[in-house]
Amino acid sequence: MFEHKYFDVYSFENVPLNRDCYLMDECYVQAYEASMVDVFADKGGDSVGEVGSAAARRANEQSLDLTWYPSGWSERFHEVAISLPKNQFITCVGSWRYDEKPHIFVKSGWLEQLYLKTYTIFGLVDAIDVKAALQNGTLSREKLVLLREAIDRLAESQSEVCFISFGDSLLIKGNWTVGHFRSDVSYTYKPEVFVHIIKELQAMYREVLDLKVYAILTQGTNEYYEDSLVHISSGKNHISLNSLGIPFAQLMAIETSVRAAIRAKEHGRFELYLDEYFYNSLRFRFEFDKRARPKYAYSSPMMDAGGHYYCAQLQDVFENIPPDKKT
Repeated sequence: MFEHKYFDVYSFENVPLNRDCYLMDECYVQAYEASMVDVFADKGGDSVGEVGSAAARRANEQSLDLTWYPSGWSERFHEVAISLPKNQFITCVGSWRYDEKPHIFVKSGWLEQLYLKTYTIFGLVDAIDVKAALQNGTLSREKLVLLREAIDRLAESQSEVCFISFGDSLLIKGNWTVGHFRSDVSYTYKPEVFVHIIKELQAMYREVLDLKVYAILTQGTNEYYEDSLVHISSGKNHISLNSLGIPFAQLMAIETSVRAAIRAKEHGRFELYLDEYFYNSLRFRFEFDKRARPKYAYSSPMMDAGGHYYCAQLQDVFENIPPDKKT
């Protein structure tokens, strides 16, 4: 297999890093080889199968860290950090002589699940200076009840997002899917909705509690593939967020890093702290220079290579994304 001299074949440990490549189903291995052999023989060569856009970032002993681009390299810069287990890897092959990007062939079941599983966006909204408000007697039960009622109304208008409040703090979660044309699962990723939700929550906290808020947003893979946003037991005393994986761990890791960075005066206080994958995927207006915003490293227990978060003021981001279209 792939013995022609113009093929470049890479082992799992030597998959080219930080280069554009393709993910491809193992079922196309033979057809792809035959097509490329025709190309090498100047006989043309037909396009074979379907490919997914990706880039390998890090080779571990039993897995390969990848950046996956669910919507390709054109529509929006939508990145998802995924892990390819070694036992799901078939081979990696390309041809630099013919400008053929590396193709990572993977097992069919793993690739199908990649497109059909559920992914998650998490957000944490927290009020600022709560301790001072308590000491001054300006934070009462009556105000907290009014805030809860306002959040209830917002939740009713955003049925695809769940809201879990802790008085002065709020956790929000939304699921999204990639899908493909051979299934009834569609591409439902709309991260801009969460920025609009944060804007509404900011106004609520200011009006009801007279407090400012900051928010952290992140997105990534989830291990509850087909479950609802939240599970509530029949006895109403067990609530499960139906989430296990990178997004929630990143959320907590970013908050820890933000607090440490503020204490160390590495950066000041901002209204938004956005994981780089979430931030980069936002559909900003063309004239908005998103790269000009500061970003900082953080260490996530779910990602060996760590990550970065962007700091921004809410209004700056809000004014440079499309209006919220409720459909």
